[in-house]
Amino acid sequence: MSKLRQLLIVTLCLVLFSSTSQAWFSFGHMAVAYVAYQKLTAAKKARVAVLLKKNPYYATKWKKLIPAGTPADQQNLMIFMIAATWPDEIKSDKAYTNDGADNGDEPPAGPTASQNKGYTDHLRHKYWHFVDSPFTQDGTALPAVPKPNGETEITVFRKALASTKTDALKSYDLVWLMHLVGDVHQPLHSSTRTGASDLKGDAGGNNVKLSSPNSELHAFWDGLPGDSSNPAEVIPYASALAPADPALANVKTVATWTSESFEIAKADVYMDPISIGDGPFTITPGYKAKAQQIADQRVALAGERLANIINNELK
Repeated sequence: MSKLRQLLIVTLCLVLFSSTSQAWFSFGHMAVAYVAYQKLTAAKKARVAVLLKKNPYYATKWKKLIPAGTPADQQNLMIFMIAATWPDEIKSDKAYTNDGADNGDEPPAGPTASQNKGYTDHLRHKYWHFVDSPFTQDGTALPAVPKPNGETEITVFRKALASTKTDALKSYDLVWLMHLVGDVHQPLHSSTRTGASDLKGDAGGNNVKLSSPNSELHAFWDGLPGDSSNPAEVIPYASALAPADPALANVKTVATWTSESFEIAKADVYMDPISIGDGPFTITPGYKAKAQQIADQRVALAGERLANIINNELK
């Protein structure tokens, strides 16, 4: 690829992605997708390429990021990576709306919260991005886990992909699945800490303030893989990740994935210098080094598990 084409793709990616904040940030989600794509069979790569063309962003945004003359296999890889960010991108698209309470983070009552009807659905479903499994360090009572959530919806989408449903629906479910598998492997997307100042939970660390280097704990963990919005900068990071443990990669139960993240949150996220309360706290070099190691492992594991779903379950 020429330097001019590389510059073009960097510029266009920045235009597309710089306006919104992503879970794992867009960098992390694209890294999960990159790892997954390396593990897909040739037949499944061809299948997902067909499905992703049905996304409303494919022609209007995604395809425009790919310079003319880019080899087909590389085009499909980059589209696959970008597609993993779509459920975050619609949070800032005026064609989509929030539903539920707390700016859309709490699911509404009624059937719309768990509907699965494809791209005619213009709800953002922000409550699908996480599982608020609660724990406490000061004896505060634990609230119920809201549903639907990331765990319930991954199950829904997997069933649809393995069924004889239409390709239009499978396209919608695929991009959501790609995103949510990444989400639930981020420890703060599968946990919330209750306390005297957070009776309903701290929103996965969003209420926990940091004096350095980020404004709050959740953003710190989201940004560990990287904060660039350029897929070309994601590939060196993702390609250098150590392969996931094969036994763990073959675990298919989503409840196990979220349980892993939950236990990491309790044991490693809410540890010194993060203590009881909402801070502000100052991240130490030792905490950051351990967090980085965990994030790298979770991204690699999410990618391999996503590939297993697509290879083994997508019809």
